[in-house]
Formats: sequence, structure tokens, C-alpha cells
Amino acid sequence: MTQHAKGTFEVKLTPQKADNDVAQAANFGRYSIDKQFHGDLEGTSKGEMIGAQTETKGSAGYVAMERVTGKLNGRSGSFILQHSGTMKGGAFELSVTVVLDSSTGELKGITGKMNIIITAGKHFYEFDYTLP
Repeated sequence: MTQHAKGTFEVKLTPQKADNDVAQAANFGRYSIDKQFHGDLEGTSKGEMIGAQTETKGSAGYVAMERVTGKLNGRSGSFILQHSGTMKGGAFELSVTVVLDSSTGELKGITGKMNIIITAGKHFYEFDYTLP
């Protein structure tokens, strides 16, 4: 049975130095991710993001991986989220999914998709998930 969680989060993105000449030449931006989740998911995450802007204003893309650790509706554990996002003309398309077999503790076996909503500078999440 699919369950639903929602709440808010704060995110801090910290620029990192490009690891190699190829990433630097391609003008990719690399960032560390630190998040604090509130609501049905209470916890933190750490991760990395790589992004690229195009010469067309409002067009960009990013990929990211983050490990979320905390309590989801009272169950403790961790799992990895994989992000893939694009922006065209300022409109976002985003996919955030749980990496299969990445979970631990009472969240072992979790699957699901997270939706991220940004309104007036505030970040919200809606998370549809299943647990065995």
C-alpha cells in the first residue's frame, strides 16, 4: 500500500571545486548538499549535485545523489534519493526516486518518489512510498 508523507525542508548548497579538467572545461557546477527535513520525515541528508546552465536563459540541468537519515512516520533508518532535473524557459521537470536496495533499519525495502515544490523561496516535499 502506498503511503504519503509531506513537510518542509531547508537546503544548503555549497560550491565545490571541479574534480578534473573536463568538468571545469564543460563549465559544470559541483555542490555539496545539506538538508534538514521537517514534517512526516524528520531528518537530515548529505549529498552531491552537478549542474549545468546553458547559454539560453532559463535552461539548465542537474543530477544529484543524497543519503537521507532520520524518521519517516515514526520508522528510523536511511535511504538514498537520486535526482534528475531539467529546466526549460524557467519551468522545471524533476524526478527524485529512492535507489533500490539503498535503505537501512526500519526503512529497509522502501521504494518511492519524492516531489519537491518551491513556493516563495520555501521548500516543500511530498513523498509517496511503500514499505514491505
